[in-house]
Amino acid sequence: MIPYPRLYLNLNPNLHHNLNPTLIPMLRLLVSITFALALVSSSGVASDEPFRPEAGKFPPLEKAHTCRGELIFVDHPNRRCSVRLQGSGMFFRNDPHPFAMLPYGMVRYHGAPADLRDVPLGTVVHLRSYLPPDPKTSSVPVLPVDNKNKDANHNRGAGIAPAENHVLLMEDEPSYCLREGMVWRLKEVTLQNNAGSLIAIRELRTGGDGKATPESMTFDSATRFWRGREVLLLDDIVVEGTWPAEGKKSLNDQTVLLGITWKPTPDGVFTRFHVSDVWLDDESMQRASRVQTEVHKAFVRSRWMPAWIDSVEYGKFGNATVTATLFGGMDESLYADFRKDAPAMINAVENTLKHTHGAYSPAHMASRGSIVEVVRLPGEIPLGSSGIQIRFQTDLIIEGIRPGRVVRIRPDAWPVVTVPREEYLNDANSLEERFPTPAIFPNY
Repeated sequence: MIPYPRLYLNLNPNLHHNLNPTLIPMLRLLVSITFALALVSSSGVASDEPFRPEAGKFPPLEKAHTCRGELIFVDHPNRRCSVRLQGSGMFFRNDPHPFAMLPYGMVRYHGAPADLRDVPLGTVVHLRSYLPPDPKTSSVPVLPVDNKNKDANHNRGAGIAPAENHVLLMEDEPSYCLREGMVWRLKEVTLQNNAGSLIAIRELRTGGDGKATPESMTFDSATRFWRGREVLLLDDIVVEGTWPAEGKKSLNDQTVLLGITWKPTPDGVFTRFHVSDVWLDDESMQRASRVQTEVHKAFVRSRWMPAWIDSVEYGKFGNATVTATLFGGMDESLYADFRKDAPAMINAVENTLKHTHGAYSPAHMASRGSIVEVVRLPGEIPLGSSGIQIRFQTDLIIEGIRPGRVVRIRPDAWPVVTVPREEYLNDANSLEERFPTPAIFPNY
């Protein structure tokens, strides 16, 4: 250990006799400086250590691993996906890396709440993720905790396979910019044969610090331009004279938001992203957010609000009062449906948010009761939490409604519907039912 030499000088008198007395103070000073530097270094390493969330606690955002890449594969019933991560090497060589959404993990698309099924394949997404909370129940591979530092070789580089593969927040480019208060400033466009490239800088809407690096991205005739209530194509922008039909033109730091994807690129370029959408003004972005919000609201009402159980106060003959925290990231109108004295249903789910009780509907085996209290928690609310707790009285407590377990809750105003077969489990302990094998297909 670093402090050992100094302790040895203090405790071993024989060493003092063997040294020049004038050197001892200097040696002690040198060791003290080395120890101080070691403390600074070790504190830096500690802050960068991988973080594993605990059950019943929303993890701090600052402990999350941050990465960006192209959405390649989606298994929406199991809330899993694969993302080709941008690393230090050639992007096109990188293998898709699997991720799982945490039960309280949130997806944002077009600046609005979303489900994995809403995000098109090919979309470039930003991820905030952690180590698996419980490696034994992880639905994606569990890797060595330092895996993000390993060089993948074959020109792929490091950073493309982090062990932090459980996601708190996934967001597309406009969602990321809106949350961070950022915009893209268009510097220059080059156009030839209905395709070309943009030079742009992403920086704070209030002004950059001059440190942002310009990025070159491609676009083509399929790129959509959103303005107010209209959607334009590249030809429309050219006819208006905003962009040239051929050649290069300065865009004078025009402020926009961009939808970003990835396409294979010619000319030996290893990492260059593609612009799928350009939002030219705030109104067009707000309309896109509103559309996605309505899509997600309808989805949540049919699948019920996810939450976890904070505590259960047991009464007699199966009666109990359940305290639950609703998960975050939803539209405020959904939370407003949770009102005091309103009837409600609650059903157990697993960490993928699949219902685990009920053969044809979440309502089949749901515990019925009423909401006796709705509380807004004080202080700063962590990402993943709504900051809203409800107390629910019921006369039926099942095993899945216990402290620390995840549930879904339906206020009385929401419809009772049947969910598709892939979104519920008859046997929560059956691996084959959770992740079907080819045996599910019929023999012809």
